[in-house]
Amino acid sequence: MGKVQLFEIRLGESRVIYSPGEPLVGTVTVRLSGSLQYRAIKVSCVGFCGVSNKINDTAWTVEEQYFNTTLSLADKGVLSAGEHNFPFQFLLPASAPTSFEGPFGKVLHQVKAVIDTPRFSKDYKCNKIFYVLCPLNLNDIPDIEQPNTMSVTKKFSYKLVKSGNVILTATSDLKGYIVGQVIQLRTDIENKSGRDTGAVVASLLQKVAYKSKRWIYDLRTIAEVEGSGVKAWKHAEWKEQILVPALPQSILQGCSLIHIDYYIQVSLKSPEVSVTLPIYIGNIAVNRVPLSPSRSVQHLPSAVVPSAPPEEEEAASGYHPMDNVLIPTKSHSQQQPFSYAPGLSFQEADSEQTGSPNHPTLCLSTGATVPYYAEGNVVPVPTASSLILPPEYSTWGYPYEAPPSYEQSCSSANSSISNGN
Repeated sequence: MGKVQLFEIRLGESRVIYSPGEPLVGTVTVRLSGSLQYRAIKVSCVGFCGVSNKINDTAWTVEEQYFNTTLSLADKGVLSAGEHNFPFQFLLPASAPTSFEGPFGKVLHQVKAVIDTPRFSKDYKCNKIFYVLCPLNLNDIPDIEQPNTMSVTKKFSYKLVKSGNVILTATSDLKGYIVGQVIQLRTDIENKSGRDTGAVVASLLQKVAYKSKRWIYDLRTIAEVEGSGVKAWKHAEWKEQILVPALPQSILQGCSLIHIDYYIQVSLKSPEVSVTLPIYIGNIAVNRVPLSPSRSVQHLPSAVVPSAPPEEEEAASGYHPMDNVLIPTKSHSQQQPFSYAPGLSFQEADSEQTGSPNHPTLCLSTGATVPYYAEGNVVPVPTASSLILPPEYSTWGYPYEAPPSYEQSCSSANSSISNGN
């Protein structure tokens, strides 16, 4: 009986990323030190999604399969000593969803090969993971080029004494972005009270929902910017930018078990109030020049910024002019990019990784995802400040209540994520 020295799957041109509907070509290679009797040599191309209730557990609670095709490369015979190559080709279905890897589930595509040996002999198996990218064209989403804005009013109380209102308004220049693009964010704070507010914080949030026996929500902060508080009786403006790092796209089309949403959340620490802007992360950028946040806010109707009747304390203290000020930024930090594809080097996009000059740049992944392509020079660059690392998932059971979906946010002005009254 010959010893199997090598049994592996090689994909054509050493590619690892494919598009739905594209042919996948490769070779199964077997190298033997002696002859080997076999009943069959087969290769399969499989795509599926698995979700578990436990972190990093592959004993899936729920599964769905996208494709499973098997080819017979050789039927019953004897392989002689030396190296043998068996070419194969599969056509990936047009409905194959984008690959994804997260702590509670994954969308996995792989090629598996097996040498089926006679009874009482050891079977030989190997597999090769590849990634599928179904690009999300942001231009297919209605009103994606419009500014995104939301406002909330909060009563400001200090030691049970009401001192006035705070109006928090946040606006982004677009409703969708690609990797490497900068989110232009403007925040307006009207402090109609006699107390100073706490610091203002803007965060880029990722929410991944896994459909198991019940929905599991995995919520993490990707980037965070902090600005100073607002003095009493001041109207403050804060302009900031958030770089979009390499992230999985918002929609895994064809997958019903994993949903991905993104939000920009702007919060005050005192009084506790926040607004949430749902956004999309895609692969093909919005092709219209956006309005700047300052211009868009100027053209908003006055009804967008709600007003509240003056509190008794405020009215009694007489008229207070609202001076306009700018909020300085205290800290700006970005989560460190990393990859969920061990054994592969993605620091540089070389010819083997891109497959052809027509492929865009291969990016490192941030958060729960896998490497993928995006157009243009989009390698994320962390800021000079300290980096925000992912939360420690081992301390999480079921994460806190997640933000609403994009549709829920747009259907109601009173979003459940906002704490304002």
